[in-house]
Amino acid sequence: MDIPTENNEPPMLDAQSNKRRKKSIVWDYFTIETVGADCTRACCKQCKKSFAYISGSKLAGTSHLKRHIVLGICPVSRRNQGKNQSTPYRPGFKPNGAACGTDSPRKRYRTAPVFPSISFNQDLCNHELAKMIILHEYPLNIVEHHGFVDFVRTLQPKFNMASVDSIQMDCVGVYLSEKQRLLNFICGIPGRVSLTLDLWTTDETRGYVILTGQFVDLDWKLQRRILNIIMVPSPDSEVAFNHAVTRCLNDWGLDSKLFTLTLDESFANVTVRENLRGLLSIRNPLVLNGQLLIGNCYARVLTSLTQDALGNMKETIKKVRESVKYVKTSEFIEEKFIKLKQQLQVPSMKCLTIDNPTKWNTTYHMLVAALELKEVFSCLDTSDPNYNETPSMDEWKQLETLCAYLKLFFEAANILIATMHPTANLFFHEVWKIQFELTHGSMSEDPIVSTLIKPLKEKFDQYWKNSNMVLAVAAVMDPRFKMKLVDFSFSRIYGNDAENWIKIVEEGVHELFLEYVVQSLPPPTFVQDGNEFFVKTELVEEGETLLSTGDGLSDFEVYISEITGNQQMKSELDQYLEEPLLPRVQEFDVLGWWKLNTSKYPTLSKMASDVLSIPVSTVAPDSVFDTASKKMDSYRTSLRPVTLEALICVKDWMRYGSSVQVRSSKISTAIVKMENF
Repeated sequence: MDIPTENNEPPMLDAQSNKRRKKSIVWDYFTIETVGADCTRACCKQCKKSFAYISGSKLAGTSHLKRHIVLGICPVSRRNQGKNQSTPYRPGFKPNGAACGTDSPRKRYRTAPVFPSISFNQDLCNHELAKMIILHEYPLNIVEHHGFVDFVRTLQPKFNMASVDSIQMDCVGVYLSEKQRLLNFICGIPGRVSLTLDLWTTDETRGYVILTGQFVDLDWKLQRRILNIIMVPSPDSEVAFNHAVTRCLNDWGLDSKLFTLTLDESFANVTVRENLRGLLSIRNPLVLNGQLLIGNCYARVLTSLTQDALGNMKETIKKVRESVKYVKTSEFIEEKFIKLKQQLQVPSMKCLTIDNPTKWNTTYHMLVAALELKEVFSCLDTSDPNYNETPSMDEWKQLETLCAYLKLFFEAANILIATMHPTANLFFHEVWKIQFELTHGSMSEDPIVSTLIKPLKEKFDQYWKNSNMVLAVAAVMDPRFKMKLVDFSFSRIYGNDAENWIKIVEEGVHELFLEYVVQSLPPPTFVQDGNEFFVKTELVEEGETLLSTGDGLSDFEVYISEITGNQQMKSELDQYLEEPLLPRVQEFDVLGWWKLNTSKYPTLSKMASDVLSIPVSTVAPDSVFDTASKKMDSYRTSLRPVTLEALICVKDWMRYGSSVQVRSSKISTAIVKMENF
């Protein structure tokens, strides 16, 4: 090995009997020092720090040496660059100012990545840090975690880590700017907004109301956003939720836009519901006599039914769960189980899985798989003396009955997760099927079926009573069904009484349409006469005679023309209902259809937009199968209510992009202010 000379010329290296001159540009910044018989290290000319280079027959390479210079890790190089005292490392450039091209003989250097000069922006970094905390739900005090602080300093030594208070303000700043964008977006929609109220509990006496808005935008796309997280000190108070709804309406300028309210079972207090119904009737002039208050969350109702059904057979389900655990927790037992399945030639393709009791769909899947493999379990019972949890034949039969109804509930719940935001027309068909099957099941002569189903029907009857009108009206707004699906389903549910129930829905649809017709009319003009006001009417102009001229038959012809015209004219609703149904297709965009037919049905399309955007569920898609209500954890409850609202809302809004384009001239003049932050 050649030892470096005093003038630090690049040394010669003997590697695998090939002597070659060093070509890497890093040797303009490093010298080589021999520290042992078979150990050579590279030493930085500026900070004098040494790095591994050769140890025995191992060559460390130069990548780590390049990083030391290029990334500004060398403290002396970083200070000098800040003072413009040193030329930053660039491939093909000598630090003494002489271009490599002027050297003789000319050297060829390997190409190295060129790092563009990016100016450091502390405010931008703080903003991105706040977004990261919001998006991933990191605690605000992550800025005090030593590991995180060291990691950031390694990436960018210039970055000044924010304090907890300042990063909290940055998160609130993101919230305020995004809220203003969303406020402008909602202000520009032509229709109304429906709200859902979901109550999250805590380990303390207080609760948090999650208010979510659902509406159709200018492009006829269904939108859903969390609007407010409001802490209620006393969830049992009869007026607490009215205050929460009122604040939401004021925050977002929805005084004249509120359409419906959808609640969950947490709002079971009759007085609370009546208070909310009264608020709805004031804010929304008593649309359908207050029937657009949906008193139960669709997902929570299905969860309640499944919980009751599973609880009715909890001992048998426990046997199945222990059986599955017995097979899945031992590789030897599982292999034996698979061999038995092959010997018995059981055709099932289901795999055994242990359920999660907090998600009822996992219990359903576990039972379905076990039922298909019941013969294998029975055979395992006779061949394995340690296994003694197999259900009896009667118990397997009971589980088959249970799974038949769980399948009904599971398919109904799947609508909520099949699409991002399902429109209201999709739910009537599922709900009437459940009502029909529970009605027939409760009257079954099989005691296993009737015993299981009777309590479920009693519970579901209440939901059907409160929600069938809203869901039926939404189904009518689907051009594939209109009133025909209502006719068909009610005839099966109500039998001879079906005609009366069909008439109620038909009248409700026409009544609601009439309200939209009235809203589209210009307001009457009032004139004052003294202390009284009168509706202005057209008067006979001065000098105009009150006596008709001619033989009067011309006026008679006009009269006949008006009568004939009125008889031939039909409302948009009647015309829509009388037209043939569209063929049923798997993928049908009902909002897209109404968008294309807006000019044909200008008033009815407004009604369809509002009705189809009614939310029937208060829970997020990932919570559809949850068996317990949502709970705020101790960290979130330790935050100030306004900070908690900012963190949860912005995370939800980020799912749809950091901003929304407002294409309407109706830009909100309201300015979101930093109040109470």
